[in-house]
Amino acid sequence: MAFFVYSLFLTAIISAVFIIILRASRLRRLRLPPGNLGLPFVGETLQLIAAYKTENPEPFIDERVRQYGSIFTTHVFGEPTVFSADPETNRFILQNEGKLFECSYPGSISNLLGKHSLLLMKGSLHKRMHSLTMSFANSSIIRDHLMLDIDRLVRLNMDSWTDRVFLMEEAKKITFELTVKQLMSFDPGEWSESLRKEYVLVIEGFFTVPLPLFSTTYRRAIKARTKVAEALSLIVRERRKEYEGGERKKDMLGALLGGDDNFSDEEIVDFLVALLVAGYETTSTIMTLAVKFLTETPLALAQLKEEHEGIRAKKSESEALEWSDYKSMPFTQCVVNETLRLANIISGVFRRAMTDIDIKGYTIPKGWKVFASFRAVHLDHDHFKDARTFNPWRWQNNSGTSCPGNLYTPFGGGPRLCPGYELARVELSVFLHHFVTRFSWVPAEEDKLVFFPTTRTQKRYPINVQRRNESSSSSSSS
Repeated sequence: MAFFVYSLFLTAIISAVFIIILRASRLRRLRLPPGNLGLPFVGETLQLIAAYKTENPEPFIDERVRQYGSIFTTHVFGEPTVFSADPETNRFILQNEGKLFECSYPGSISNLLGKHSLLLMKGSLHKRMHSLTMSFANSSIIRDHLMLDIDRLVRLNMDSWTDRVFLMEEAKKITFELTVKQLMSFDPGEWSESLRKEYVLVIEGFFTVPLPLFSTTYRRAIKARTKVAEALSLIVRERRKEYEGGERKKDMLGALLGGDDNFSDEEIVDFLVALLVAGYETTSTIMTLAVKFLTETPLALAQLKEEHEGIRAKKSESEALEWSDYKSMPFTQCVVNETLRLANIISGVFRRAMTDIDIKGYTIPKGWKVFASFRAVHLDHDHFKDARTFNPWRWQNNSGTSCPGNLYTPFGGGPRLCPGYELARVELSVFLHHFVTRFSWVPAEEDKLVFFPTTRTQKRYPINVQRRNESSSSSSSS
């Protein structure tokens, strides 16, 4: 018996070694992009994390592009990965979703979002759910149903601002309340604020080692995710009872309950978890960085103020913005475009090769991950003049619509184009309108950008605010 077990064990080891040798031999025959796989298992993950904790927005990719070119091989988050800083390659990756590439994210993100999240869905189910999500965030829905809520909730939050505020925190409250309202018809309250604080912990765990034993941050994130799921499950169960009793609400949750897919509570909760992350974290960061960039660019701020004061002059103080007002903000759209380009809240996307793929003279092996970096393209001086400088005027010719689609991709592209892209632009525009017409401000202290695990400011961007109707110095806001 012992001999049999020993023989079985020896056979398993020999088989494993043989497979590794075969795989290594196969990879040698392929023309892989140049690069460095780093240490066993860890690869270059530690270098990537350390690099993005600096003030340089793209140090990891910059260094390797200089050394290897715009397509290179590395090993991060436990897997060999091909990075692309090439716009044509990025477009190829995005357009071939479901054909040559499939969606694939690090285990930490997948585990925290849930297996039924839109980000991880594939095939016809993803197509249906992506269309459903877009139907709740398209121009006509925003114009006819969401515009008033956006204006009301932005005002409501700003009403409480006095003296020193942490702009990042306030922006997160606004966007979380807007997203909860859109998805579940909830107005802000203690429940939504308690849920938001758990979300902060969930997001912190996105780019950690997905092993609770080794990562305190990931362990906290898993506990917070459980609390979020429990809170949302309670809402889903209550709404399901209401729905079965004939009560209907025209929001995302209502559409999920009333659809033909017969989703379980768990599936709906996963779907809502991911949409709350998408609607909350990214837009709030864009709001904060738009103010930061404008504060540091007085000419742009002055021109933006002039545009919004012209709109406000035609309205009473308490009158809400309408869709026609949003469409009368040409310079604001330049500011939005440039903030999206420079901030790069979504730095890129992970995909997995479904087969061996030949591109630009290299082969990406089946099963390998690829990372299409939007930020590397947006910050490349070959594509945008003075690429790392905030310059909204670069978009003034047709609001930048002449920019090739593969160069400017703040919302991704292909079948996974961000379904809330128009909603994010509207929320940011309404926020800027009320911010610059109601307040003057100065930074309370110096604050710097960091880029890991997500793009944000180190100190939540503290500012000292003063209501403009209380100050005679309305022209000095920064």
